[in-house]
Amino acid sequence: MNDTVVARPCWTILTQKAEDKIAIIQNEMMLARQRLQSLKTSEQRIQKMYDEYRDGLTKSNAESVGMREAMNQRQFMSQLLNLMQRVKTDIQYTENAITGIKEQLIAQERERIKMQTLADQNAMAVQREENKKDQRRMDALGVMQFNLKPQT
Repeated sequence: MNDTVVARPCWTILTQKAEDKIAIIQNEMMLARQRLQSLKTSEQRIQKMYDEYRDGLTKSNAESVGMREAMNQRQFMSQLLNLMQRVKTDIQYTENAITGIKEQLIAQERERIKMQTLADQNAMAVQREENKKDQRRMDALGVMQFNLKPQT
């Protein structure tokens, strides 16, 4: 009879793999959030620059700068608006990516919990089997000691 009960290592290995995937996803999330913050900072800088040029253009109209200078400023402001729109598009894309990453993280966390639960159940089953074997050994020892007692 085989007296050894061995825990299946597959569940702990699968749990570790799930934890590794979670770490990778969390790293992706951190990078996406950093990118989003960088884009928002860029958007603020562009908005500030646009506001400064707009204010300068209204002041220069009062001072009557040359036609070419006014056209250059308007063209630059138009380029700033285009750039701002591109940054807003990138912000939206990054926010959508973050949402997708969150969904991946939730799914992977569920998978990790499932694997951890299976690993725990396996460990408890092994422990129950060990406890049964220990109890059988103790019972056998008790019967043997009882039979070896001198009968009076």
